[in-house]
Amino acid sequence: MRVAVLIVSDTRTPETDTSGQYLLTELRALGHEITSYRIVKDDAVEIRAALVAFVREATVVISSGGTGITGRDVTIPVVESLITKPIPGFGELFRMLSYAQVGGAAMLSRAVAGLCRGAVIFALPGSLNAVTTAWEGLLKSELSHLAFEVTRHGQPGVTDLGGGRSVGGTASLGTATASKPSATGAKAPELGRHRPGGGGNGG
Repeated sequence: MRVAVLIVSDTRTPETDTSGQYLLTELRALGHEITSYRIVKDDAVEIRAALVAFVREATVVISSGGTGITGRDVTIPVVESLITKPIPGFGELFRMLSYAQVGGAAMLSRAVAGLCRGAVIFALPGSLNAVTTAWEGLLKSELSHLAFEVTRHGQPGVTDLGGGRSVGGTASLGTATASKPSATGAKAPELGRHRPGGGGNGG
């Protein structure tokens, strides 16, 4: 399936973005097509612009960073403003897994997921440990099923044209390409461990 990855950070570059590179490697290993990969600042306007563009070309959008409670953490309000169908179970299960690893610090993460038109958005924390937990514990084994559920009856106002997508009558900015097959039935390995005080589930 088509997947876009957005990293929200004021300091990371493609060379230092361990969370983004981890996601790209894992997605490609399962045969998913990466439609976009971008790093943007902790700025609501930049985040929104990237997400709006991404949902036009991808079935799944994964963002990482900006989910905490500091003054610079603005990803969640932006994502929530775009979501038309929330998936509350994602955030609940992510915090449950995080609690088993970092204790009460798990409450600081506002990780969220939901549908925006014909795509599903997952907003993950920025740390590699948290991204690993979300991927291994929730997304890796369920991503194809989630995409199937999103597309099997269509979404209001959305027409999937195969490689591109028409949203509300406006042609997609994405280039039409054939989706690559995804591996299914693989058992998720043991969860990645957060280390208290060492990049848990914040931000």
